[in-house]
Amino acid sequence: MQIGLFDSGVGGLSILAALHDAWPAAALDYLADSAFAPYGERPDALILERSMRLADQLLGDGADALVVACNTATAVAIDALRARWPELPIIGVEPGVKPAVAASATGRIAVMATEATLRHPRMHRLIEQHAGHSQVHLQACRGLAAAIERCTLDDPALVAVVQQHCRAIAASRVDAVALGCTHYPLVRRQIEAALGPGVHVIDTSDAVARRVVDQCRRGESSTRQGPVRLRTTGDVDALRRMVDHWLDFPCRIGAAPQTLARG
Repeated sequence: MQIGLFDSGVGGLSILAALHDAWPAAALDYLADSAFAPYGERPDALILERSMRLADQLLGDGADALVVACNTATAVAIDALRARWPELPIIGVEPGVKPAVAASATGRIAVMATEATLRHPRMHRLIEQHAGHSQVHLQACRGLAAAIERCTLDDPALVAVVQQHCRAIAASRVDAVALGCTHYPLVRRQIEAALGPGVHVIDTSDAVARRVVDQCRRGESSTRQGPVRLRTTGDVDALRRMVDHWLDFPCRIGAAPQTLARG
């Protein structure tokens, strides 16, 4: 079984890592659209167009299922992707509003996400469905995904962006925070340090991985490790540095096809 995953950049590595842990035998093919990152600060029309092109590439390369490993692309494009390929398993990611509400003792939660994710009707429906009786602070973390793309994870400039957004969240006196961008788990340690003790930080990577396994694993019982390929429309060396820091299993890393290049 080959699973195709895509994200605006390196954020989907959080999903890739969880999926590999949950299903080591699956072949994983990941596209990082870093030349266009971050999606959360792009117009919806561009996000939709890029999502369609990346999905088409992954399917052309043999994917049997797709994971939209990006909250913004899920919000903007997943309905169109499912309409185009109705027979294909297509799994997206959403902020963990429901588990954040369950973890909160005060009824006050926050969602950290990009501007595009927070403004989309899917986000408001998610809050209405799962947090109707809670106070929800929506923190549009402008610049954070971009900082994760260009910085090492302990870079002072990146830590400063994390702290800036976490100060606004702390002022709202929440006790549970849902990470609504797949980039943010890569700096979960920095977020937890900035928020301080007593605040639950919710990452849905493992839940997404379990959903992929439930939908796609069909009696496969191999104990062999499946191949993992990662390609980027951006800087291959930057992707390699992030993979070396974040993943602990063998991967092939290279450039995305020129057909996905800018323009």
